[in-house]
Amino acid sequence: MTSFKTIRARAEKRKGGPKALEKLMPAKPDLKGLAKLGDDRILAEMTRRVFCAGFAWSVIDSKWDGFEEAFLHFAPARLSFQPEDYWEGLLRDARIVRNGAKIMSVRDNAAFVQEIAKEHGSFGRFLANWPPSNEVGLLDLLSKRGSRLGGNTGQMLLRFVGWDGFVTSKDVVACLREAGLEIAEEVKSKGDLAKVQAQFNTWAEETGLPYTYLSRICALSVGEVAEASE
Repeated sequence: MTSFKTIRARAEKRKGGPKALEKLMPAKPDLKGLAKLGDDRILAEMTRRVFCAGFAWSVIDSKWDGFEEAFLHFAPARLSFQPEDYWEGLLRDARIVRNGAKIMSVRDNAAFVQEIAKEHGSFGRFLANWPPSNEVGLLDLLSKRGSRLGGNTGQMLLRFVGWDGFVTSKDVVACLREAGLEIAEEVKSKGDLAKVQAQFNTWAEETGLPYTYLSRICALSVGEVAEASE
């Protein structure tokens, strides 16, 4: 496998040098901040990622104030006690995108958030205590216990709430394949995810960098020079 030093050097060359690359890095993971993140904000981000999946993010963003109002500002306990009439009414609510399956996922995920919070004190605390060396296990839990949180949606959720992990975007996968990792062009199988996890664990040990940095640098080392996605 290619060393991460080589991958970083390539990203620096493509992006205009070390300082230019540094400016493209995301915020450093803040475990204390994540642990304090309210369950309502966790549920809000779950909902946002679910509705963004397969849909134009700009449309969801433009309607987000309406989502906040329609879903009672994502207070898990309040949503869990809403009657069927409330959920049926959302199917006709123009403030949100009226997708029945995604709307009902909010009710299911409100219960999921409450379950985890009961077990760990809060969902944010649960995430803050989960090691980035086992993102695969966390993604599996989100997929099995949450609603519509599998695959890329789960990864995006973790990234947007500030958890330290990788994202198997097109450019990240291209970087890994170019480095010598034998995985498919689209990482979907548990076997390929396990390989990706192992490689990021190796690079994390090699560099001491957060997984979010490793993932972003990997993406920026390949693809279009102006628009590496990650």
